Amino acid sequence: MNDQPNQDRTTNVLIVGVGGQGVIMVSKVLALMCQKNGYQVKQSEVHGMAKRGGSVFSHVRFGSEVWSPTIPAGEADVLLALEWAEGLRWLNYLEPTDGTFITDTQHIVPPFACLNRKRGADRVYSKETPAEIVAEVANGLALDATSMATDLGNPRASNTVLLGTLSTALDFPVEEWLDVISEFVPPKTIEINRQAFMTGRDWSERAKTETVSETTATPDVVIPEDLQVADQVTPDHAANDDFELRLTREWCKGCDICVKMCPERCLGLDAEQLVELRHPDRCTGCRVCEWLCPDFAIDVIRTSFKKMSA
Repeated sequence: MNDQPNQDRTTNVLIVGVGGQGVIMVSKVLALMCQKNGYQVKQSEVHGMAKRGGSVFSHVRFGSEVWSPTIPAGEADVLLALEWAEGLRWLNYLEPTDGTFITDTQHIVPPFACLNRKRGADRVYSKETPAEIVAEVANGLALDATSMATDLGNPRASNTVLLGTLSTALDFPVEEWLDVISEFVPPKTIEINRQAFMTGRDWSERAKTETVSETTATPDVVIPEDLQVADQVTPDHAANDDFELRLTREWCKGCDICVKMCPERCLGLDAEQLVELRHPDRCTGCRVCEWLCPDFAIDVIRTSFKKMSA
């Protein structure tokens, strides 16, 4: 693993994931860390239309002099993936002889990955296991960062868990990492993010002495955390299905995005211009409405879901 940046050369870190995971936050933390340590830094990012589920990536390059903000294919010293399939999508950017691949094994399966719109449809999603991929790269670490963050009380801190793992591949002081992270997270979450960072860092240190099979467990598809307030659930006739559609009306602003984008036309706006489930028998649990809702007012809960921890 490339533990110590060389000021005479440019170090390339590529951070990838999907919208809402905190890819940009991770890249900004890294960029500021490099600046505080006297490096010239170039950062380039693409997010835009990737809000809530689409591809997001950020290039961070640092060294004594950096001329270009983007990393050429095959030259990333570290590829940090916040989502499994996105990590595989960008593997060709990893430096093949000494590059480090760090990835969350979380699976976020987009609705269009389903072969049809029927319930329980087969998915066109990566079948490779973490152990298989780690065995193919020079340096690989695959961890269930989402479960680690959930165990700490905040699944959204999974990106900070991965920052902790990344810190073992770059020679910056731990306290400086923690100070910079504290500048970017909400004040009420500083402590849990500090814990998340140390959890990821400690896991990485232990992983260096363990076998691939011991450090690359694959979880099932990770479903977002259940909402605490849910006003509407699919009726009893859907109880035997493996999902529930929950709507939190207090959060709905009546933007109508979910209504217009639902493939089966299940949803509508009521007299108060708030979302309601009009045709529960048509709902396939495809999650399009959940992914597109800008107010987090819709949740698709997998009732038969059982998550495996690493």
